[in-house]
Amino acid sequence: VQLQASGGGLAQAGGSLTLSCTVSGGGANIFAMGWYRQYPGQEREQVALIYSTGLTTYADAVKGRFTVSKDTAKNTVDLQMNSLKPEDTAVYWCSAGHFIAGGYKYYWGQGTQVTVSS
Repeated sequence: VQLQASGGGLAQAGGSLTLSCTVSGGGANIFAMGWYRQYPGQEREQVALIYSTGLTTYADAVKGRFTVSKDTAKNTVDLQMNSLKPEDTAVYWCSAGHFIAGGYKYYWGQGTQVTVSS
């Protein structure tokens, strides 16, 4: 399973950015896709996930501002980020959960920097 992220960059507070991630491989064994973020010196934290059922989950800090969506035909997962705040500044990582024999494994794309200026 390979993930390729795009998007990110610089935005002003109150603005919007969209992150996109293409997932290749895995097929029907992908049960979830989504986004995490990481602040310097901290562990990665979940931002938004979308499951194969369509169920979505969001971190409290982004509820009402971020929207995660997927395009099954294109094998992509997007994160629409609106009403951005300086505290959204972080490295964002796309991820895909994949069933494997005996359990599951999460795969990661490359991180992409999001910087929000005040």
